[in-house]
Amino acid sequence: MFSYQKIMKFIKLLSILVITAFFLTSCGGKLPGADAKKYPPDPKERVKRNLEEGRGFRISNIGKQGSGTFEFASSNELWRATLDIIDFMPLVSANYSGGVIITDWYSENNNNESIKITVRFLSNEVRSDSVSIKIFYKICDINLSCTITEKSGLLDKELKKEILKQAAIYEKQNKDKNFEPYPGKQNF
Repeated sequence: MFSYQKIMKFIKLLSILVITAFFLTSCGGKLPGADAKKYPPDPKERVKRNLEEGRGFRISNIGKQGSGTFEFASSNELWRATLDIIDFMPLVSANYSGGVIITDWYSENNNNESIKITVRFLSNEVRSDSVSIKIFYKICDINLSCTITEKSGLLDKELKKEILKQAAIYEKQNKDKNFEPYPGKQNF
């Protein structure tokens, strides 16, 4: 029969092993966005750059109210730019967590022809391969018999270009807002 002390000793040992395993497994792997080519090798330069871009913290800011980094749709430049560019079209679905925006059928003047746009976000980075756009065309005849086809062409390329252009503006505004010059040597 086991005594209470032996059971407690076993639980403590098991807890220590689980916590140690957790810390050891979380140490491995590559950090997202940690590309050695993009960061200077000198630690002082890295600190300066990180603080200027709004990353990290400063001791002087401890205890002050401030906003954290959140993954809301309003903080994603591609998402905001896409909604701004296609704001004239009615939306059927805008699912941020799924990374999809789907418009309803839209026709400006001709009731027999309409388009529908689907935008998928493949990444949060402002790059041309981060956005996939599909445009569907619906053409109806007099008897209201409609055919729907997907076409790629000038419209989806122009739409992608405008979304990326607006997202780049939002990204620059966000970086400018978070920029604080690094004072260099600090006296502690």
